Amino acid sequence: MDVDSQYVELAVEIFSMLADASRVRIILALREGEMAVGALAEAVGKSPTAVSQHLAKMRLARLVSTRQDGTKVMYRLENEHARQLVADAIYQAEHALGGIPAHHRADQTTT
Repeated sequence: MDVDSQYVELAVEIFSMLADASRVRIILALREGEMAVGALAEAVGKSPTAVSQHLAKMRLARLVSTRQDGTKVMYRLENEHARQLVADAIYQAEHALGGIPAHHRADQTTT
């Protein structure tokens, strides 16, 4: 990827979209599969209205997609990349705290 790639600006927009704790929490909640707004709101500790507003923006950014299930709208991650971006950001945050991050301790084996 070149530094002048057209994707750089789009990548910045994705990072901007993820620069909100509620949206990161929504992505973390959706890692295991699709959820309705009410369940997401409960999982992230926000009102359904606030979660719906975040999901609308995330849908426009193609981070999440929807499926109609009767009267419910089910949300899911559009692809694995948003999940991986958030996981990597959490890993980086663990490094910022110093010491051996939890994700490295899990990889270590005793000899």
